[in-house]
Amino acid sequence: MKERIYTIPVSEAFEEDTECPMCILERRIENDAINYTLGPSMMEPDRRIETNKKGFCNHHFTKLYNTQENRLPLGLIIDTHLMEQNGILRSMYEKALPGLKKEAETGAIEKLTKGFKSKDQSAVFVQSMLNKLNELEKSCTICEKINFNMDKFTDVILYLFFKEPEFKKRFASKKGFCLPHLKMLLDGSMKYLNRKQRSEFVMTLMSMELIHLDRIKEEVNWFTKKFDYRNQDAPWKNSRDAIPRSIEKICGPCELNR
Repeated sequence: MKERIYTIPVSEAFEEDTECPMCILERRIENDAINYTLGPSMMEPDRRIETNKKGFCNHHFTKLYNTQENRLPLGLIIDTHLMEQNGILRSMYEKALPGLKKEAETGAIEKLTKGFKSKDQSAVFVQSMLNKLNELEKSCTICEKINFNMDKFTDVILYLFFKEPEFKKRFASKKGFCLPHLKMLLDGSMKYLNRKQRSEFVMTLMSMELIHLDRIKEEVNWFTKKFDYRNQDAPWKNSRDAIPRSIEKICGPCELNR
């Protein structure tokens, strides 16, 4: 297969003996993003503006902290992120405060008036606050970077599938994909392939996926049967690590203690 700089990570991932080559790609992107966040991005104003605005999800805040490296940069990121977000929340509250005070003072009187209803100031404020907090909870600069790059890698995989016979053969020989990356490939087929290509790709993808979903299901099943005294002398086959592999098959990249 002709190697190009943008195909090398994909080729390397598909050479691994794994339940999902795309999980390897995602882990590499995530690790690079974490190292970058705690390193060079500190000196880039555009990146600091982005982290101040979006912050990180629970998962990636945890991973950034658990590296136990470069804690000063993480502290500086959190400091300016809180500075910006605290200011926004305070501004929203102070803007709504006069209306809230008025509503609290006149609410009882308005109940006595016939058919007159003023604007529900507290409901408007609470809804705007909920919208802001939901937006902040769902935003994460690392997740965005992962999603952006995984979409590009999906495009590369589909390109190589039809342009490089060797890669197509290698693709079909793999053990399928985790369900989140199966979804990503199917979604990519809708975005990047025509009808003819999509039909061919989907048949290859789903036939291998279902075979290997059945395989891992049988491995988990045999794992459970090994705890029956009647099977205590039977070989484990390939089931010793079936539980973590099955979880990763279902959920994608996981932080499991093995």
